[in-house]
Amino acid sequence: MPSYTVTVATGSQWFAGTDDYIYLSLIGSAGCSEKHLLDKAFYNDFERGAVDSYDVTVDEELGEIYLVKIEKRKYWLHDDWYLKYITLKTPHGDYIEFPCYRWITGEGEIVLRDGRAKLARDDQIHILKQHRRKELEARQKQYRWMEWNPGFPLSIDAKCHKDLPRDIQFDSEKGVDFVLNYSKAMENLFINRFMHMFQSSWHDFADFEKIFVKISNTISERVKNHWQEDLMFGYQFLNGCNPVLIKRCTALPPKLPVTTEMVECSLERQLSLEQEVQEGNIFIVDYELLDGIDANKTDPCTHQFLAAPICLLYKNLSNKIVPIAIQLNQTPGESNPIFLPTDSKYDWLLAKIWVRSSDFHVHQTITHLLRTHLVSEVFGIAMYRQLPAVHPLFKLLVAHVRFTIAINTKAREQLICEYGLFDKANATGGGGHVQMVQRAVQDLTYSSLCFPEAIKARGMDSTEDIPFYFYRDDGLLVWEAIQSFTTEVVSIYYENDQVVEEDQELQDFVKDVYVYGMRGKKASGFPKSIKSREKLSEYLTVVIFTASAQHAAVNFGQLFLGMYPEEHFIEKPVKEAMIRFRKNLEAIVSVIAERNKNKKLPYYYLSPDRIPNSVAI
Repeated sequence: MPSYTVTVATGSQWFAGTDDYIYLSLIGSAGCSEKHLLDKAFYNDFERGAVDSYDVTVDEELGEIYLVKIEKRKYWLHDDWYLKYITLKTPHGDYIEFPCYRWITGEGEIVLRDGRAKLARDDQIHILKQHRRKELEARQKQYRWMEWNPGFPLSIDAKCHKDLPRDIQFDSEKGVDFVLNYSKAMENLFINRFMHMFQSSWHDFADFEKIFVKISNTISERVKNHWQEDLMFGYQFLNGCNPVLIKRCTALPPKLPVTTEMVECSLERQLSLEQEVQEGNIFIVDYELLDGIDANKTDPCTHQFLAAPICLLYKNLSNKIVPIAIQLNQTPGESNPIFLPTDSKYDWLLAKIWVRSSDFHVHQTITHLLRTHLVSEVFGIAMYRQLPAVHPLFKLLVAHVRFTIAINTKAREQLICEYGLFDKANATGGGGHVQMVQRAVQDLTYSSLCFPEAIKARGMDSTEDIPFYFYRDDGLLVWEAIQSFTTEVVSIYYENDQVVEEDQELQDFVKDVYVYGMRGKKASGFPKSIKSREKLSEYLTVVIFTASAQHAAVNFGQLFLGMYPEEHFIEKPVKEAMIRFRKNLEAIVSVIAERNKNKKLPYYYLSPDRIPNSVAI
């Protein structure tokens, strides 16, 4: 009688093991086996982190094994189980891998295909076509779109974290991490001890410096010591946490009536302001998005205010960027003066503080929340709805949307919801942050997520003219490494452009992103379909870069682009591509490390060894 050796790997996260009964059935080209209880006498099967092997004997030859069916039945109480993978050694000595990386809950069951990535056109056998179709039907019932607020990109249909499908909820320790990190952040900022500082006016710089008491590293120390200086102020537009707003000024806007006479003390080349503009030495940051946004009124005892500044900056003879004029609101006039470096020390400093305050609001709500978290959630939901686990693009992208939907759902529960942290601590709380997202969505375009295009569109692409823009330099290196990797993976599974165009699951994925995530807005420039390998590679690069590198640059995470701990791919060519990808990233790490040597203010946010795979890792 034919005998198979079945190896079962249980996850290592908290509560991954189970005491329930586990049954296995094999489905092959020549028939199906009976249901076998996987159990070893006097042994505790399926413990957390365990890899257990079992001999399964069948009555007849099953032929080529197509599917493995796992059923979990209650032993005493429902006991969820996280199955990493199953491997099968056939009677002929062949090994077949069945990746899973999913939870089996209740009295549940799961049917697995072998780990070879397949496009729909590769499946000619009815049972495999049926499995593919049923998986997507089930997912589309689980992963539904919902409008959390009018005008927002659509998000997951779940009111709270526990409503999410089990497979995308935080692991227990990750959920604890979220709570601990949230608490740690509050502790670091002394929110609990110094909440009165946010509920009332600060009276001197000593109040401000208390914020730094527990935040101690090379960057924070340098910022603490130099934050009042113009050089530090300008540097932060290039390499701070929001390096995406500064652009080259090609013409002075009428709403900022700055003259040469006003700023001539700052101009070092003996040129007029207009000539400096023509030479490409003038830059601008405009916070027009904040104009008219309602300030926080949730606490009637606390008056909060917002500005919508315009900041003009100058590249001096040392090629450093420094501010030369600040207007705090959009409409010029006597009640809206232009502040200059020649003003009194504290007038100029307060003008810069108002700019930094505005930058904080745009950074947190738009650059970080909207343009990394919410966009990545759109890609994640569409992926789960339209790409089966056997699809090569699912295998490629799943690591980059890991826990994204979960962390966004937590944010909607605790941070950006009514009475959440935003309402307690931000001047844009109480609804202003919602208004900001609704406005910013109008400018959320596909090209603005393509890193090289976004840099060029702001006139910031010249390394010769703007030599200290490390966000740009490192970002381009990482973008090119990711694009090289995605191009290689695409070429493995799509032999020509026609195969791309005919992959209906891919087209449905792209369409879901456009129709639901981007609300079908033609002006967004998001493609409705993809018809070439080149465009597919670019699209995948946008997804991966947004979730990993871009998020790291504006948030700074913990880990590790290029590392894929869940082995969804089993094919050798893809594994080799991953190795090359990691080597490319390691080379970038070396370049950045060398550049940062002896720098008083190193920039390492885009060093690949510090880039997390997704916005939630």
